[in-house]
Formats: sequence, C-alpha cells, structure tokens
Amino acid sequence: MADERQVIIIGAGPAGLTAALYAARNALEPLVLEGNEPGGQLMTTTDVENFPGFEEPITGPDMIQNMRRQAERFGAELVTRDADSVELSQRPFEVTAGNDTYLARSLILATGARARLLGLDAEQRLMGHGVSVCATCDGPFFRDKHVLVVGGGDGAMEEATFLTKFARQVTVVHRRDELRASDIMAQRALDNPTIDFLWSHVVTDILGDEQDGVKGAKVKDLEADEEREIECQGVFLAIGHIPNTQLVAEQLALDEKGYIVVSGDDTAASIEGVFAVGDVVDHRYRQAVTAAGTGCMGALDAQHFLESES
Repeated sequence: MADERQVIIIGAGPAGLTAALYAARNALEPLVLEGNEPGGQLMTTTDVENFPGFEEPITGPDMIQNMRRQAERFGAELVTRDADSVELSQRPFEVTAGNDTYLARSLILATGARARLLGLDAEQRLMGHGVSVCATCDGPFFRDKHVLVVGGGDGAMEEATFLTKFARQVTVVHRRDELRASDIMAQRALDNPTIDFLWSHVVTDILGDEQDGVKGAKVKDLEADEEREIECQGVFLAIGHIPNTQLVAEQLALDEKGYIVVSGDDTAASIEGVFAVGDVVDHRYRQAVTAAGTGCMGALDAQHFLESES
C-alpha cells in the first residue's frame, strides 16, 4: 500500500527546505524528496554574504546543511532520492521515487532551475572559484578585477552593468556582432565606460585552478577563426536558465520560458493542490532569500488548502 502524506515537497534548495520547515512546524509531517544531489545551486556557491542573519560569510553547502537540520528538527522527513514521476490527474497525487510510491494530498514543487552552461570541463571545476552564474550573488568578490560576461541578452547586460559597481573592467563576450538585448538595456551597457565588447567571439576554455581561481580564458574570433588567451579573474555566464519542470511539463501550465505558472496572489499552480516555489517559478530574482520566502508561502498555502478540505 502506498504511503500517503499530507504534503510532499520535491526539491531541497532554499525554497524546498523552507517549505519543509514551515510545513513541519505546522504538524503536516512533510516528506521531502531532495534528489540525489540536494541543495540546488547553493551547493556550487563558496561564500554567501547576502542571506540575512549571517554576519560572517557562510558557504552554500553549510547553509543547506543548516536548513536541512532545522527542518528535520521539527519532523520533516528527508529522502535523498529523485522523484521519478508524478501523476496529477487525481488526488491524492501519486509520486514515485525508485521502487517506492507515495500519495500526496498536496504537493509543493521546489525543483529549481539550472543555468545554461557552455559545456566546458572547466566550468564545473571552477564554479564558485571564479566562474559564476549570478552577478548579484558574487559580484562583490571581484572588486578591482577584470571579469568576462558571456552572453548578449538582457540578462547579460544587466549582469555586466551590475558588475561595474565592483570590477575594474567588464568585457562582454558575445558570439554575434550585435546584442540581442532590448534597446534600453543594450544602450546602457554600450554607454558604460567600464564595459567593453568582444564581438563575434566565443569562450573556448577557462584557465585556472580551484586553489587560485580563474586566471584567464581562451576566446575564439569566429570571423577570423583565430584563438587567443586573455587575462581575467572571473567569468560570469549569462546565457539563460532552464527551469527543472520535466516532471510536470505535460501536466501543469508553463509560461513561454518553461517556468511553472502560479496564481498572482499565491503559489498555487494550475492544478488544485499543487504549489510551486523558488526558481522553478522565478526567472527574475533567483536569490536564495527570495526562494526561501516563496518556500514559506508555499507551505502556508498548502496548509490553508488542506484546512479548507477538513
């Protein structure tokens, strides 16, 4: 017989673990399927300086461990296993993970999003050691340094402009000869004296090691078909994010970018009893603190939904 739960939470980054904390404190005894690689994007973050309550920097993995222990202290059950499938056609919802099947009266999706990468081996090795996918998170670590921003859309221009608050020089590497960004975002970057551009170029490798960080990058001129090395101390990837919605893509309403659509007033998804929180719904802020905030909202929304049925 399948194990039935009041609340099942899929995902264990800041959103999922905050939802677990609130649901557990409200006696909902949540089950968290945290996946085989729990923690989300914080697990590749070295120092977190912008989460309230931590006077000194804390590593991303340490923050996740603190959140896990706090949720478990109040009775959340965390299972280090991926959810393989969900069936949302009827309630209770059916969730399978390996050989186990669970039934959920309510479901909170906190599956997050992943940054698009270039496909270089060095990206994974140097992530958090000079390679970043979040200027807002990591920009202050690059004061008076030369950094590259890879991309040509609005996100890349926003990252590049933000980084000029800290970096000595920001070089945008873009594979085309013109930006894809909106006129206002493009012009803002083009007019900034701290930003220069490598047009029709791609990054082919990132140089450095985990101990000393990024030391440079190899870039290729697509028009001249020539490759060279340039010195830099950071590489910011701004080529978009991919929401992790493969579990529910055929069952829930998604927006044009593939993010789960939620109600304007709460975290309710398009099927009653399903709630979505964190980066799987947020393509704008993508911060640990905003993800945690929506995790709280999702747990409270699930609680109110369950109470309305009793």
